[in-house]
Amino acid sequence: MSEQLLQFIPVGLLILVAIGFAATNIALPTIIGKKRVHTPVKDSPYECGLPALTEGQPRFSVKFYLIAMLFILFDIEVVFMIGWGAVFRDLMKEMGWQMLAGGAVFLLILEVGHIYAWKKGALDWAPKRSAK
Repeated sequence: MSEQLLQFIPVGLLILVAIGFAATNIALPTIIGKKRVHTPVKDSPYECGLPALTEGQPRFSVKFYLIAMLFILFDIEVVFMIGWGAVFRDLMKEMGWQMLAGGAVFLLILEVGHIYAWKKGALDWAPKRSAK
């Protein structure tokens, strides 16, 4: 066997051990465990001793998901800007004003998205009040 293939033997052994461990953990309870008894009472949903009054998963408004996506968008902006700011001086020496212009274009594109979301009302938490 060549020298290059010998270095993959520990990785192969680790994969075999992981597969064996997973297969054992899946098969062992089925082999040595008690068989599950299904009854209508056992299979019914349980909620603090009372029958469930509502469906299991409440429905969320689409606005919740929209705000979550906007948060992720602007959170990623902050992550990029922190990394950019950490190396700003070094890159300014190498690239000059091109680096600053690239950061400004990045912020401008994200700010256009921010203004669009704001104008569409995506950032309004409360429903609009009717004018009297």
